[in-house]
Amino acid sequence: MTILNHKYIKNNITTNDGKEDVKYRWSHGATDKHLGDGMLIYSLIYYHKFQTCVCLGSGGGFIPRIMSQAKIDLQKEGFKNINTNTILVDAVNGVNGEPDWTEDSSFLRGNFRIEFLKQTTEKAYYDYFCKRDIKIDFLHIDADHTFEGVKKDFKLYKNIMSDGGIITIHDTDKNYVDNFIEVEGHEDYDLSGPSEWLRKFTISSEYDDFEVLNLFNYGKNKEYPTSTGLTILRKK
Repeated sequence: MTILNHKYIKNNITTNDGKEDVKYRWSHGATDKHLGDGMLIYSLIYYHKFQTCVCLGSGGGFIPRIMSQAKIDLQKEGFKNINTNTILVDAVNGVNGEPDWTEDSSFLRGNFRIEFLKQTTEKAYYDYFCKRDIKIDFLHIDADHTFEGVKKDFKLYKNIMSDGGIITIHDTDKNYVDNFIEVEGHEDYDLSGPSEWLRKFTISSEYDDFEVLNLFNYGKNKEYPTSTGLTILRKK
């Protein structure tokens, strides 16, 4: 017996009803029964009992379902004041891949409590979050992977984080970028933005304002799945 329900994880989190792998789960180091860095994101939300969780960009909905599941579990455990809604912002414009959850009949839409904002992250920031004066407790940045895209998302959304709020940025491991193997349909994608942003951020004056933890293990152990890098930030 383990603390995790591997059957539920496989059927709902890492695959869609056990039939197909969740798109891009490998980039989080996840397999059928292993959550990879999704376990860390789940734990951060679960431990802090975060309310407003937002994901910027998601091809397969792996992180949004992790966010949603953490809050659903908290409610089931008696924390009735937890808002189970999770917000996913994605322009669905084909940049860095096409999402597989756009149809109303998709597994993600039918099984998780997620609000979908089909617009750019910048438009969502001004027209949705700012107009409603929403403060974000947990933010995952995984949208436009160019340097300017990551820079813009961080610059905007850091302003509406709650006190003690946490930001995670995906694909920040430069070792992943340097050793990226092109796959069909992704030949022209620029994936260097997150790691380049991190490099410049660490030498900026703003760096001292944040607690920063980098989790890099890409390619370090050929026998185990590894992620493409996760950086965790919290304002001091």
